[in-house]
Amino acid sequence: MTMNKRGKLIVLSGPSGVGKTSICQRMLNSRSDIRYSVSVTSRPMRAGEKNNREYIFLTEAEFKDWIEKDCFVEYAWVHGNLYGTLRQTLENTLNKGYHVLMDIDVHGAHVLMNFYRDGLYFFIVPPNFAALEQRLIKRNTEKNEVIKNRLAQAFEELKYKSDYKYIIENRDLGKTVKQILSIIEKEIASG
Repeated sequence: MTMNKRGKLIVLSGPSGVGKTSICQRMLNSRSDIRYSVSVTSRPMRAGEKNNREYIFLTEAEFKDWIEKDCFVEYAWVHGNLYGTLRQTLENTLNKGYHVLMDIDVHGAHVLMNFYRDGLYFFIVPPNFAALEQRLIKRNTEKNEVIKNRLAQAFEELKYKSDYKYIIENRDLGKTVKQILSIIEKEIASG
């Protein structure tokens, strides 16, 4: 990797529970030139999470203050909480030559598609809705009502998949990661 060339933005979107976090972790372990974009959120921290690792956790009031200060390249309400991407952090990382990996909802991705037209946009789909529901249940992080809401949201999000250059089905995590990394390698090589 040449550190004087600007990095690429790599965006993964898809329904909650489709495996984006696991895919991101494996991608980060596979390439030293990829950095994960830690999003900012107003949602409460879950068990096992740490501030500045999974997310930068803010109160809703703090988040809104950062909006007023124009700190975000994009932000949105998702599942009742605010999520956003810090503009300066993203730009600094890309300018250092690193590729920036993001796990972001469809609305945030659309904003980024307007600013970063050369980005690599992947929509991750489940094999089917039953598999998605089982993944959400197995996570054991939300109540049944939240899972139902996430499934309804997934149905809506799937309507946007044709807006992405790459649609990847996550049936097998290892194969999914290899497929995405192969596409990234070809895209980076082609300039």
